[in-house]
Amino acid sequence: MPQWLVSDGLTSYPEALAFMEERAAAIREGTAQELIWLVEHPPLYTAGTSARPADLTDPNRFPVYQTRRGGQYTYHGPGQRVVYVMLDVAARGRDVRAFVRALEEWVIATLAEFNIRGERREGRVGVWVARPEKPPLPNGSPREDKIAAIGVRLRRWVSFHGLSINVEPDLSHYDGIVPCGISGHGVTSLVDLGLPVTMADLDAALARTFPRFFG
Repeated sequence: MPQWLVSDGLTSYPEALAFMEERAAAIREGTAQELIWLVEHPPLYTAGTSARPADLTDPNRFPVYQTRRGGQYTYHGPGQRVVYVMLDVAARGRDVRAFVRALEEWVIATLAEFNIRGERREGRVGVWVARPEKPPLPNGSPREDKIAAIGVRLRRWVSFHGLSINVEPDLSHYDGIVPCGISGHGVTSLVDLGLPVTMADLDAALARTFPRFFG
């Protein structure tokens, strides 16, 4: 099983990038153990390799970091658990699509620990929650809110970056971007859904469900 590391306080994004780069290289060289790293960041936006400039609607609101992970714009900040996943994908089948699917399934199983039904949607990476209590979209389709984002990068078949799950972030901080390039739908969190879940509660659920998908 990989090592698990939980960082207290807020970890700067450049510090996290440098750490992941170094650890991923060491994993590939066989000099370090695989790692699941749990952090929180100060408020910031990150741009993935598919980010569209028009989706950064308030570029002066928070620091913006260009990354080489997959995906588009996303937000990180206090109250959101960021899970950096540094795993040897070569040893796990060399199937990137299956790896991303396993990450999604891990999040869905973790949310189920709190009786939340997380779902995937074709063409929308991440995990979504149906909101039937909210008005439908203008086209009549049901409202859905995103609760978890996923964006990974592989170098020499070792993954880094990973996923984020909203526990109790300030959801208004998403207003400066079009999250993941998807308009219309919103974002939510465990607390927004009426669940008094703590970061420690989520961390414990992540650890319980992890072996089902990456054992």
